[in-house]
Amino acid sequence: MRFTFLGTGTSMGVPVSGGFMREELVHDPRNERTRCSAWIETKDTSIIIDTGPEFRIQSIRNRIQKVDHVLVTHEHMDHIGGLDDLRMYNYKRPDPIPVYSTPSAINSIQKRFDYMFGENKYPGSTSLDLIEASEKFWLNDEIEVTPLPILHGSLPILGYRINDLAYLTDVKFIPDSTLQLIQGCEILILSALRWEPEHPTHLTIPEAVNIAQRVGASKTYLIHMNSYVDHEETNKRLPAGITLAYDQQSFTF
Repeated sequence: MRFTFLGTGTSMGVPVSGGFMREELVHDPRNERTRCSAWIETKDTSIIIDTGPEFRIQSIRNRIQKVDHVLVTHEHMDHIGGLDDLRMYNYKRPDPIPVYSTPSAINSIQKRFDYMFGENKYPGSTSLDLIEASEKFWLNDEIEVTPLPILHGSLPILGYRINDLAYLTDVKFIPDSTLQLIQGCEILILSALRWEPEHPTHLTIPEAVNIAQRVGASKTYLIHMNSYVDHEETNKRLPAGITLAYDQQSFTF
Protein backbone atom coordinates (compact mmCIF):
# COMPACT_ATOMS: atom_id res chain seq x y z
CA MET A 1 0.00 0.00 0.00
CA ARG A 2 1.40 3.39 -0.99
CA PHE A 3 0.64 6.75 0.62
CA THR A 4 1.30 10.06 -1.17
CA PHE A 5 1.00 13.56 0.26
CA LEU A 6 -0.76 15.48 -2.51
CA GLY A 7 -0.68 18.67 -0.44
CA THR A 8 0.65 19.67 2.98
CA GLY A 9 -0.26 23.36 3.35
CA THR A 10 -2.76 25.46 5.24
CA SER A 11 -6.08 26.80 3.96
CA MET A 12 -4.24 29.60 2.11
CA GLY A 13 -1.43 27.41 0.78
CA VAL A 14 2.28 28.30 0.91
CA PRO A 15 3.16 30.84 -0.30
CA VAL A 16 -0.19 32.61 -0.07
CA SER A 17 -1.76 34.73 -2.80
CA GLY A 18 0.46 37.67 -3.62
CA GLY A 19 3.62 35.69 -2.86
CA PHE A 20 3.74 36.47 0.86
CA MET A 21 6.86 34.90 2.46
CA ARG A 22 7.98 33.56 -0.95
CA GLU A 23 11.47 35.09 -0.74
CA GLU A 24 12.11 33.59 2.68
CA LEU A 25 11.04 30.08 1.61
CA VAL A 26 12.07 29.90 -2.06
CA HIS A 27 15.39 28.17 -1.34
CA ASP A 28 13.63 24.85 -0.62
CA PRO A 29 10.90 23.44 -2.92
CA ARG A 30 9.56 21.45 0.05
CA ASN A 31 8.24 24.78 1.36
CA GLU A 32 5.86 25.10 -1.61
CA ARG A 33 2.69 23.63 -0.08
CA THR A 34 -0.66 23.14 -1.78
CA ARG A 35 -3.79 22.54 0.28
CA CYS A 36 -3.89 19.32 2.33
CA SER A 37 -4.88 16.18 0.46
CA ALA A 38 -3.60 12.62 0.27
CA TRP A 39 -3.70 9.57 -1.99
CA ILE A 40 -3.68 5.93 -0.87
CA GLU A 41 -3.28 3.27 -3.51
CA THR A 42 -3.08 -0.50 -3.66
CA LYS A 43 -3.03 -2.76 -6.69
CA ASP A 44 -6.83 -2.55 -6.95
CA THR A 45 -7.96 0.50 -4.97
CA SER A 46 -7.39 4.26 -5.17
CA ILE A 47 -8.51 6.43 -2.24
CA ILE A 48 -8.33 10.22 -1.92
CA ILE A 49 -8.43 12.05 1.41
CA ASP A 50 -9.91 15.53 0.84
CA THR A 51 -10.14 17.35 -2.48
CA GLY A 52 -8.92 20.91 -2.07
CA PRO A 53 -8.83 23.76 -4.60
CA GLU A 54 -5.65 22.40 -6.23
CA PHE A 55 -6.87 18.82 -6.63
CA ARG A 56 -6.79 18.99 -10.45
CA ILE A 57 -3.13 20.06 -10.37
CA GLN A 58 -2.30 17.49 -7.68
CA SER A 59 -3.96 14.70 -9.67
CA ILE A 60 -2.04 15.59 -12.83
CA ARG A 61 1.40 15.85 -11.28
CA ASN A 62 0.89 12.59 -9.37
CA ARG A 63 -0.67 10.79 -12.37
CA ILE A 64 -3.78 9.63 -10.54
CA GLN A 65 -5.59 7.46 -13.08
CA LYS A 66 -8.68 6.53 -11.06
CA VAL A 67 -10.54 7.40 -7.88
CA ASP A 68 -12.54 4.65 -6.17
CA HIS A 69 -13.36 6.34 -2.85
CA VAL A 70 -13.01 9.76 -1.21
CA LEU A 71 -12.65 10.36 2.53
CA VAL A 72 -13.57 13.91 3.52
CA THR A 73 -12.40 15.23 6.89
CA HIS A 74 -14.71 18.27 7.01
CA GLU A 75 -16.54 20.90 5.02
CA HIS A 76 -14.08 23.79 4.83
CA MET A 77 -13.35 24.80 1.26
CA ASP A 78 -9.66 23.95 1.40
CA HIS A 79 -10.83 20.33 1.82
CA ILE A 80 -13.80 20.11 -0.56
CA GLY A 81 -13.18 22.87 -3.11
CA GLY A 82 -11.92 20.38 -5.70
CA LEU A 83 -14.91 18.02 -5.70
CA ASP A 84 -15.90 19.29 -9.14
CA ASP A 85 -12.58 18.01 -10.51
CA LEU A 86 -13.63 14.44 -9.76
CA ARG A 87 -15.99 14.44 -12.73
CA MET A 88 -13.40 13.07 -15.16
CA TYR A 89 -13.06 10.04 -12.91
CA ASN A 90 -16.81 9.40 -13.26
CA TYR A 91 -16.17 8.60 -16.91
CA LYS A 92 -14.09 5.59 -15.85
CA ARG A 93 -16.73 4.00 -13.62
CA PRO A 94 -20.41 3.08 -13.95
CA ASP A 95 -21.50 4.33 -10.53
CA PRO A 96 -21.15 7.60 -8.54
CA ILE A 97 -17.95 7.96 -6.51
CA PRO A 98 -18.55 7.15 -2.81
CA VAL A 99 -17.66 10.08 -0.55
CA TYR A 100 -17.52 9.46 3.21
CA SER A 101 -17.76 12.20 5.85
CA THR A 102 -19.74 13.71 8.73
CA PRO A 103 -23.44 14.63 8.47
CA SER A 104 -22.42 18.29 8.70
CA ALA A 105 -19.97 18.00 5.80
CA ILE A 106 -22.46 16.04 3.69
CA ASN A 107 -25.08 18.73 4.22
CA SER A 108 -22.57 21.43 3.31
CA ILE A 109 -21.49 19.63 0.13
CA GLN A 110 -25.11 19.26 -0.98
CA LYS A 111 -25.71 22.99 -0.48
CA ARG A 112 -22.47 24.33 -1.97
CA PHE A 113 -22.51 21.94 -4.92
CA ASP A 114 -26.26 21.81 -5.36
CA TYR A 115 -25.93 21.46 -9.14
CA MET A 116 -24.47 17.95 -8.62
CA PHE A 117 -27.55 16.60 -6.84
CA GLY A 118 -31.28 16.09 -7.12
CA GLU A 119 -33.76 16.45 -9.95
CA ASN A 120 -31.96 19.48 -11.36
CA LYS A 121 -28.52 17.87 -11.46
CA TYR A 122 -26.55 19.60 -14.20
CA PRO A 123 -25.75 17.21 -17.10
CA GLY A 124 -22.16 15.99 -16.96
CA SER A 125 -21.48 17.31 -13.46
CA THR A 126 -19.67 15.16 -10.89
CA SER A 127 -21.67 12.20 -9.58
CA LEU A 128 -21.13 11.48 -5.88
CA ASP A 129 -22.65 9.05 -3.40
CA LEU A 130 -22.49 10.82 -0.02
CA ILE A 131 -22.16 8.40 2.89
CA GLU A 132 -22.05 9.16 6.62
CA ALA A 133 -18.90 7.72 8.20
CA SER A 134 -19.70 6.84 11.80
CA GLU A 135 -18.54 3.25 12.16
CA LYS A 136 -15.59 1.20 10.96
CA PHE A 137 -15.95 0.03 7.36
CA TRP A 138 -14.01 -1.87 4.69
CA LEU A 139 -13.11 -0.83 1.16
CA ASN A 140 -12.76 -3.61 -1.42
CA ASP A 141 -12.31 -6.14 1.41
CA GLU A 142 -8.66 -5.10 1.81
CA ILE A 143 -8.63 -1.70 3.49
CA GLU A 144 -10.03 -1.18 6.98
CA VAL A 145 -11.15 2.41 7.60
CA THR A 146 -11.94 3.69 11.08
CA PRO A 147 -13.42 7.21 11.40
CA LEU A 148 -11.63 9.20 14.11
CA PRO A 149 -13.80 11.88 15.77
CA ILE A 150 -11.74 15.00 16.57
CA LEU A 151 -12.35 18.73 17.05
CA HIS A 152 -11.27 21.59 14.77
CA GLY A 153 -11.87 24.31 17.32
CA SER A 154 -15.53 23.70 18.17
CA LEU A 155 -16.30 21.95 14.86
CA PRO A 156 -16.57 18.13 15.04
CA ILE A 157 -14.57 16.68 12.14
CA LEU A 158 -13.02 13.33 11.23
CA GLY A 159 -9.59 11.87 10.97
CA TYR A 160 -9.22 8.39 9.52
CA ARG A 161 -7.32 5.29 10.47
CA ILE A 162 -6.51 3.28 7.35
CA ASN A 163 -5.12 -0.10 8.40
CA ASP A 164 -2.07 0.91 10.49
CA LEU A 165 -1.93 4.56 9.40
CA ALA A 166 -3.80 7.42 11.11
CA TYR A 167 -4.45 10.71 9.31
CA LEU A 168 -5.63 13.73 11.32
CA THR A 169 -5.63 17.23 9.86
CA ASP A 170 -7.00 20.57 11.11
CA VAL A 171 -7.16 19.12 14.60
CA LYS A 172 -7.08 21.04 17.87
CA PHE A 173 -8.38 18.42 20.34
CA ILE A 174 -8.34 14.63 20.27
CA PRO A 175 -10.68 12.88 22.75
CA ASP A 176 -9.28 10.01 24.79
CA SER A 177 -11.67 7.63 23.02
CA THR A 178 -10.12 8.60 19.68
CA LEU A 179 -6.58 8.32 21.04
CA GLN A 180 -7.43 4.73 21.93
CA LEU A 181 -8.45 4.09 18.31
CA ILE A 182 -5.07 5.44 17.15
CA GLN A 183 -2.97 3.34 19.51
CA GLY A 184 -0.90 0.73 17.69
CA CYS A 185 -0.59 2.67 14.44
CA GLU A 186 2.74 2.42 12.68
CA ILE A 187 2.29 5.78 10.94
CA LEU A 188 0.74 8.94 12.41
CA ILE A 189 0.00 11.98 10.23
CA LEU A 190 -0.93 15.04 12.25
CA SER A 191 -1.51 18.72 11.49
CA ALA A 192 0.85 21.29 13.04
CA LEU A 193 0.17 24.86 11.98
CA ARG A 194 3.19 26.76 13.34
CA TRP A 195 5.65 26.91 16.22
CA GLU A 196 3.84 29.72 18.08
CA PRO A 197 1.65 31.36 19.29
CA GLU A 198 -1.12 28.96 20.27
CA HIS A 199 -4.03 28.84 17.84
CA PRO A 200 -7.74 28.43 18.79
CA THR A 201 -8.53 25.81 16.12
CA HIS A 202 -5.19 24.18 15.19
CA LEU A 203 -2.41 22.36 16.99
CA THR A 204 0.95 24.09 17.08
CA ILE A 205 4.09 22.09 16.33
CA PRO A 206 4.96 21.62 20.05
CA GLU A 207 1.39 20.47 20.77
CA ALA A 208 1.49 18.02 17.86
CA VAL A 209 4.85 16.65 19.01
CA ASN A 210 3.42 16.06 22.48
CA ILE A 211 0.52 14.06 21.02
CA ALA A 212 2.82 12.13 18.71
CA GLN A 213 4.99 11.09 21.63
CA ARG A 214 1.92 9.94 23.55
CA VAL A 215 0.73 7.85 20.61
CA GLY A 216 4.18 6.36 20.08
CA ALA A 217 3.89 5.55 16.37
CA SER A 218 7.05 4.37 14.63
CA LYS A 219 6.92 7.41 12.35
CA THR A 220 5.03 10.71 12.56
CA TYR A 221 4.61 13.16 9.68
CA LEU A 222 3.41 16.71 10.33
CA ILE A 223 1.19 18.51 7.80
CA HIS A 224 -0.84 21.72 7.38
CA MET A 225 2.10 24.06 8.05
CA ASN A 226 1.89 27.78 7.32
CA SER A 227 4.30 30.22 5.66
CA TYR A 228 6.39 30.70 8.80
CA VAL A 229 7.49 27.06 8.97
CA ASP A 230 10.72 26.29 7.12
CA HIS A 231 11.11 22.62 6.22
CA GLU A 232 14.81 22.05 6.84
CA GLU A 233 15.11 24.30 9.88
CA THR A 234 12.07 22.74 11.53
CA ASN A 235 13.19 19.16 10.92
CA LYS A 236 16.46 19.93 12.70
CA ARG A 237 14.46 20.91 15.79
CA LEU A 238 12.07 17.95 15.82
CA PRO A 239 12.60 14.80 17.92
CA ALA A 240 13.65 11.56 16.26
CA GLY A 241 10.85 9.84 14.41
CA ILE A 242 8.92 13.07 13.75
CA THR A 243 9.37 15.04 10.50
CA LEU A 244 7.54 17.52 8.33
CA ALA A 245 5.88 16.05 5.25
CA TYR A 246 6.09 17.76 1.86
CA ASP A 247 4.03 17.75 -1.32
CA GLN A 248 4.44 14.60 -3.47
CA GLN A 249 6.34 12.74 -0.76
CA SER A 250 5.34 9.08 -0.70
CA PHE A 251 6.04 5.90 1.23
CA THR A 252 4.74 2.35 1.52
CA PHE A 253 3.13 0.91 4.61
